[in-house]
Amino acid sequence: MCFLLHKETKMNAEPERKFGVVVVGVGRAGSVRLRDLRNSHASSAFLNLIGFVSRRELGSIEGVQQISLEDALSSQEVEVAYICSESSSHEDYIRQFLNAGKHVLVEYPMTLSWAAAKDLWELAEQKGKVLHEEHVELLMEEFAFLKKEVVGKDLLKGSLLFTAGPLEEERFGFPAFSGISRLTWLVSLFGELSLVSATLEERKEDQYMKMTVCLETENKSPLTWIEEKAPGLKRNRHLSFHFKSGSLENMPNVGINKNIFLKDQNIFVQKLLGQFSEKELAAEKQRILHCLWLAEEIQKHCCSKK
Repeated sequence: MCFLLHKETKMNAEPERKFGVVVVGVGRAGSVRLRDLRNSHASSAFLNLIGFVSRRELGSIEGVQQISLEDALSSQEVEVAYICSESSSHEDYIRQFLNAGKHVLVEYPMTLSWAAAKDLWELAEQKGKVLHEEHVELLMEEFAFLKKEVVGKDLLKGSLLFTAGPLEEERFGFPAFSGISRLTWLVSLFGELSLVSATLEERKEDQYMKMTVCLETENKSPLTWIEEKAPGLKRNRHLSFHFKSGSLENMPNVGINKNIFLKDQNIFVQKLLGQFSEKELAAEKQRILHCLWLAEEIQKHCCSKK
């Protein structure tokens, strides 16, 4: 399965122009984006931070001014929006900024429905604008290690369990959407998948949730994906992949993930500069839409059994 990786950036020359940027939402991801935009990096040299948009009245953050959503949409100075708000608000923000003629970078998941994502991509293409969904999990050292480990091997069966504290579904979406980075790992490693079954166990009074998803590769090899969330559960990934030539059980320590949001920004700037081929962009779009389609099918399966 093809996906965009951090290429050697062709950003050594002094930029002929800078793209004006606003950051929408200044939580964890938004704060990292502001930091990367303020600091001097190769890709940041092509970007001019205009301000940030937030529902909270913050005034300024380390010298960066808060501006209204209306001003961000109408300003000719603003050419790019980074959407770093809660997942439930992504679709509306993307639509507004694309309709205003802005390029968009959005943290995953782009939307909480496959049809909405497809519609927004068509809108971006109509407007001639870049629509980029962040996937920093594909820029992690762990993923680079896994990609090397699985290449050329025949999978017999596999599983991926993710544990963490609870997330509010109203803000971050159904677990198949809030956990789409794990699904993206599986699709990027083993190709497009089909859904066999999905169940959701919940104890709302305990804030406990366990989603169990059975998937199949194109060669009919079974993959199990489990998301388990509850207060006190440590954020962790447990994986097990069995191949004809051996097994991979859990992840060795492969080093610290450095500047993964900055690496994602580099990819986005390369898209703004037209440095990715149509073939690469089409493959990435296909993977993202496939993962969103799977997430929606999983949600339908789980909700039909309630």
